[in-house]
Amino acid sequence: MPNELKSIFCRGTVEDMPDSTDNDLIAKYLKGDEDALPALINRHLKTIYNFCYRMLGNSQDAEDVTQETFVKAWRHLKKYRHGENFKTWLFAISRNTAIDLLRKKKRLVFSDFSAKGGSAFGGENEEWSFLDTLADKEPLPDESIIRAADEQILENLLQQLPLHYREVLLLYYHHDITFDEIGIILDKPLNTVKSQHRRGLAALRDLLQDNERK
Repeated sequence: MPNELKSIFCRGTVEDMPDSTDNDLIAKYLKGDEDALPALINRHLKTIYNFCYRMLGNSQDAEDVTQETFVKAWRHLKKYRHGENFKTWLFAISRNTAIDLLRKKKRLVFSDFSAKGGSAFGGENEEWSFLDTLADKEPLPDESIIRAADEQILENLLQQLPLHYREVLLLYYHHDITFDEIGIILDKPLNTVKSQHRRGLAALRDLLQDNERK
């Protein structure tokens, strides 16, 4: 990790700049304000770590991916288009970095992940890709069942879902990201995101009901 970022991650209390937007902080940093970068990172550090942890299910991997996410963001900050949603951009980096780690560790299987336009790994995923692009007209599964579930049980069951369902549910329910923004983060069409949300919700409901019968 670059020394500049090492010092930030090792700091204790970082002064926030509540009157500055993310884009303001980026502009200030690029103009030479060294305090703007720690404030920007600190503002999103916990959120990105929590997302990585729920994606990966491992604290060490989550720490590694979180740090790499901010290193990548820092290195490409000059290419960041002012006016974009920085949080969405950051989630996209962390999600892709997490998937790269899972691939490297061979912890992704064919049923786990479906990329834009088809399978990320080959033909066995094509059925998931096709189903997830269909428009769903049925009512949503009962969300109240999931919202009322024990948090730890829910965390454990989320890890049993295929990754392409888990990431949509995490972004939507844990981080209040809109479907439009999730589409940007995952680089997927809006209908695919909505379908994966619906199917993931149904799968999670079934896991909860199975767990209650045990």
